[in-house]
Amino acid sequence: MIDLSARQVQILRAVIEEFIDTAEAVGSDTIDKKFNIGVSPATIRNEMVYLTKQGYLKKGHSSAGRAPTPLAMKLFVNELMKEKELTVADEVSAKEKVWRNKKQNSILLQEVSRILADKTHSLGIILTEDKQLYHAGYSNLLAMPEFFDIDVMRHVLTLIEEIPLLEEIFGNYANEDQIRVVYGSELGNHFLDPVGMIYMGINTEEISCHFGVIGSARFDYPYVFPLMRYIKALMEEYAKKEA
Repeated sequence: MIDLSARQVQILRAVIEEFIDTAEAVGSDTIDKKFNIGVSPATIRNEMVYLTKQGYLKKGHSSAGRAPTPLAMKLFVNELMKEKELTVADEVSAKEKVWRNKKQNSILLQEVSRILADKTHSLGIILTEDKQLYHAGYSNLLAMPEFFDIDVMRHVLTLIEEIPLLEEIFGNYANEDQIRVVYGSELGNHFLDPVGMIYMGINTEEISCHFGVIGSARFDYPYVFPLMRYIKALMEEYAKKEA
């Protein structure tokens, strides 16, 4: 259960949604003007101070606004967000690309990494059981403000090269059907604080791997989650036909 009042949850959701849209720390005046909270800016400000003390918000680096913490983002992902429905166009284009490249697993997995990158505007990665790494979408990172910082970008590129570390991250969770979210701050590297990773696993006779995306922690989570489930279903369908 969430240890917050309905109004606090409403304000927290507003801060998260605004932060995802803008990449900027959010102030009480912005919440008052853009969201129908129904209380004064002063009350919103007081609630944001409380949410900060509870670990859901943190002060912005260069403003008086607040940004969501990993705790808040995980609460949003697990309990507050409403997943979107994939469009027919999304489903058809992904299926066509998967089945067009079904002749060889390595080609298929590279194409899946491209689909992940293109659809989520982030870095798509796949790590197989035999430690083959497929990736695509590096240029997508350069469009995100978080990666204008050369140190952030450098540490993400280093992370991709560290197969044992990726294996450790993926290996922490055994449930292949569950989508997992990891934030850079959880990896003990402050340069990765603005970075997020969303991934899940698939384990069939034909394909055994973890796949996911790396990018800003401001993912469009309501879209990425159903997309990943759909891609997993496509790969499982491919594996059944190949078996």
